[in-house]
Amino acid sequence: MYFQVTAELEEIGKTSKEEATGFGHSHGAGAGAMGGEGNPTDLSEMLAEGTKESHDRAENCQFVKDFLRGHIIKDVFKRATVALYFVYSAMEEEIEKNKDHPHIAPIYFPAELHRREALARDLEYFYGADWESQISLSAGTKPYVDRIHEVGEADPVLLVAHSYTRYMGDLSGGQILKKVAQRALKLPASGEGLNFYQFEGITSHRGFKQLYRSRMNELELDPEAKQRIVDESNRAFGFNMMVFSELEEIGNTIKEEVQEQVFGHAELIQEDDFNKCPYYAAKMAANGNPTYALQLVKTLVGRLPCQVALAAWVAIFAGFTAWYLL
Repeated sequence: MYFQVTAELEEIGKTSKEEATGFGHSHGAGAGAMGGEGNPTDLSEMLAEGTKESHDRAENCQFVKDFLRGHIIKDVFKRATVALYFVYSAMEEEIEKNKDHPHIAPIYFPAELHRREALARDLEYFYGADWESQISLSAGTKPYVDRIHEVGEADPVLLVAHSYTRYMGDLSGGQILKKVAQRALKLPASGEGLNFYQFEGITSHRGFKQLYRSRMNELELDPEAKQRIVDESNRAFGFNMMVFSELEEIGNTIKEEVQEQVFGHAELIQEDDFNKCPYYAAKMAANGNPTYALQLVKTLVGRLPCQVALAAWVAIFAGFTAWYLL
């Protein structure tokens, strides 16, 4: 298998210089076979064309846009890794069951593509040795996992859609997300926490994506089956967006909790720490906050040396007032 794949990659390298980019798309992958009225008949081209709108919607989810800007909360990233673990566990379990299926065998690349073990290493990095007892399948991820098991049992050809949508995306846009996450979360340069994005069995992402597409195009499928795969790929994009929405909600909740903690800290300072730091109260009172001004007076009155100072300040203030009125 290894030598066959290597030979195919070398042949692709001789015949094409173009790079394929995007989440599961074949931009610049070369002209495919066309049917009547210029409609593509190659499965890879049909998928690229037929899922373009879903792809664009997924890229424009708020979670994805925030991620690309480097606005990443570590706890949310950890939960995203958990979601991916359950998705890939389901997908690779069903691919293994159907590895001899005529529509799965040609795109069966466990050494090159499978992500479950890599995700397990990432989860151990984030959660520790007992990570399995700390994670669970979320409500937003469960429909995705259930659908993968459903098609694996009843209609294995649709696993082509799920495999294409995830693996081709991981080899394309996923590599950008890896760099963003590493910088934003200050993860080790050695790759801990990011094993999911590292395809150690693939030397050329471009070449492998072209090989994968060529294998898909060689599958013996009638037009109806190809269209069902396109439809299922759109459905897979929808499941991914459900996961993104759930992660976005979790992120918003964490942000609100952080804000509450900040305000709570301010209240603790106001009620408990003024006696230790009257200068803070003085600063806030100078900014026009009457609560802090009152607290400052109470604090000063409570201290004997401060009582003398307060009396002096009152006398000075009274003197200035009398001088102004006269």
